[in-house]
Amino acid sequence: MQTLLHLARGIDTLNEWVGKLVSWLTLFMVLIGVYNAVTRKLSQSIGVDLSSNAYIELQWYMFSLVFLWGGAYTYLHNEHVRVDVIYARLSEKARAWIDFLGILLFLIPFSLLMLYVAWPIVVESWRTAEMSPDPGGLPRYPLKSALILAFVLLLLQGISELIKKLAQIQAGSPGEGGAT
Repeated sequence: MQTLLHLARGIDTLNEWVGKLVSWLTLFMVLIGVYNAVTRKLSQSIGVDLSSNAYIELQWYMFSLVFLWGGAYTYLHNEHVRVDVIYARLSEKARAWIDFLGILLFLIPFSLLMLYVAWPIVVESWRTAEMSPDPGGLPRYPLKSALILAFVLLLLQGISELIKKLAQIQAGSPGEGGAT
């Protein structure tokens, strides 16, 4: 079990690092949004277009990355949506069992299904070097690749939480680190 807990800590560390990257992407996204808003108003005032579809799409791409890559980090910190009406009244061990079964029966299969469905879409996008249909737009294939990474990170975090919940069930006490 110690080896598995070590693996869980490694996955947690990876998703913690990705979460920090996402926080910087959020700042970058906001700065691009400010630039887009300012240049749009300035363009109207001076009659020269200072904006570009590339900047607008870059902001959209950053939002997509924040949303996709932030999922595993959010799950690591137990900030995901949960209906606590009954769950909060249960014992720690009962909650661990519910989490364990939820991960095993829903999160892992869903993540694997999404990887299965997204893979051919991403491969085709790279094969055709898919571009935005908008003039001056950005390539779409790198962004579509973010889908694969997002569900790999979520799958890994699910495995980490599964390990921690199993340890919690076996020990009858809260698991180490991350969401408990």
